[in-house]
Amino acid sequence: MSEGKRSSFTGGLGFILAAAGSAVGLGNLWRFPYLAAQYGGGIFLLVYVILAVTFGFALMTTEIAIGRKTGTSVVKAYKALDKRFSFLGYLAAIVPIIIFPYYSVIGGWVTKYIAVYATGNAAVSSDTFFGNFIAEPVEPLAWFAIFLVLTAIIVFLGVEKGIEKVGKFMMPVLVVMIIGITIYVLTLENTMSGLYYYLVPDFSKFSPKTVLAALGQLFYSMSLAMGIMITYGSYLKKDVNLNACVNQIELFDTGIALFAGLMIIPAVASFSGIEGMNQGPGLMFITLPKVFAQMPAGRMVGLAFFILVFFAAITSSISLMETIISFAMDKFHVSRPKACIVVLILAFIIGIPSSLGNGVWSNITLLGKDFLSFFDFISNSVLMPIVAFLTCILVGWVLGTKFVVDEVKRGGCKFGREKLYVVLMKYIAPFCIIAILIFAVLEGLGIITV
Repeated sequence: MSEGKRSSFTGGLGFILAAAGSAVGLGNLWRFPYLAAQYGGGIFLLVYVILAVTFGFALMTTEIAIGRKTGTSVVKAYKALDKRFSFLGYLAAIVPIIIFPYYSVIGGWVTKYIAVYATGNAAVSSDTFFGNFIAEPVEPLAWFAIFLVLTAIIVFLGVEKGIEKVGKFMMPVLVVMIIGITIYVLTLENTMSGLYYYLVPDFSKFSPKTVLAALGQLFYSMSLAMGIMITYGSYLKKDVNLNACVNQIELFDTGIALFAGLMIIPAVASFSGIEGMNQGPGLMFITLPKVFAQMPAGRMVGLAFFILVFFAAITSSISLMETIISFAMDKFHVSRPKACIVVLILAFIIGIPSSLGNGVWSNITLLGKDFLSFFDFISNSVLMPIVAFLTCILVGWVLGTKFVVDEVKRGGCKFGREKLYVVLMKYIAPFCIIAILIFAVLEGLGIITV
């Protein structure tokens, strides 16, 4: 594929909704609420919002500017900036290759739950339903394959006809659904204690761990340091206001995370107490079905919730697959259809251990973790901070921040937080990222506990 024929979004709105769809995923709808509950509710929320409009803004602006300036996939983008940093493009490309298969495994679980709620299977709220399901040798693989194929069909259709159209439909629907479910939940009895815990900062609960957890969530939530924003930026037309796009993606992503907390924490607090906000898949697939079972019209709320999660999951999986497809098309000069078929097959093969790792292969562990948890640890806790840190060094100290600033200001556009951006990229972000990396690795290896 020649650079002159590179696909593009039709305009700013298509880009914003597609990029926001990438950012808004499972990280917003289950990871953010349980972290908020674990790290003090309102104080975590306050710290996260501050970091999103500073740290998150700087990294997202950088990646989108790199993508639009170079107009190519993540590997070629870093090479075009500085040949000495070519390796960084490959490192960034590895991240979605690792994440996409196991993320689609979880997407398959979500798809299964939509079917369960649609058919009215009351057993879904039992303690053993989820464990029994993922322990099956075949059924989880089938739902994983279904989710993968749905993702591949959308990516196969291309940037404008596939990714942009899906984003323009799914993101507004997602916003309406999450607001509707949140309003319903807040009308239930005994939700005020959970609402107060979530919205009112308790500064006595503040700690360095709160900041590090919020920073880690920022990477996970805003699709940073995995090549996605560089890839989507390469499809962004030159006359679109880049700074305005970043601001709106930030608003979308942070807003959805905020509403996810409003939707989940008061509900769980009402029916199970704050201690019910346990980490990981247990929150979405075990605790919440119990909560829905106790609600009036709980089956319909559960169905709506998992459709909402499905929309969030598939818009993120689309961006992960598109990043891999873009790399394959640029690197190996293959057509989009061929790239989609090959990536689909490889993703299924690579994802098999993650699907079976909690069942028939549960006796096999890596660093004491099941396959899915191990791949999540390597990608999110190790590779992404390394990519982000080296990107800060490249832009802040090798190329100079003027490179990004000029791209943002292209066509006379304003860059409202320019001075903040320069300080963050050169001095603050590199230090914070190293702190995230050290903390996450020590936690992942069990040397420290949270």
